[in-house]
Amino acid sequence: MSETADIVQQIAALRCEHRALDEAIARCAGEPSIDQLDLTRMKRRKLRIKDMIAYLESRLIPDLGA
Repeated sequence: MSETADIVQQIAALRCEHRALDEAIARCAGEPSIDQLDLTRMKRRKLRIKDMIAYLESRLIPDLGA
C-alpha cells in the first residue's frame, strides 16, 4: 500500500475509536456511580485521538513550499 492509503486507513480506524469513546463517555456521564478518574481518562484519550487525526490529515495535504 502507498503511504497515503496507510494514512487514510489509520484515520478511519482512529475515527472509529473516537466515535466509540464518545458513545462510552456519553453513557458514563449520566451514571452517578462512574469513577470520575476513569471518565477523565476517557476524555483525555478522546482528545489525543482527535489530535492524532488532525496530524494525519495534515500529512495528506501536499507541501506547497517544496
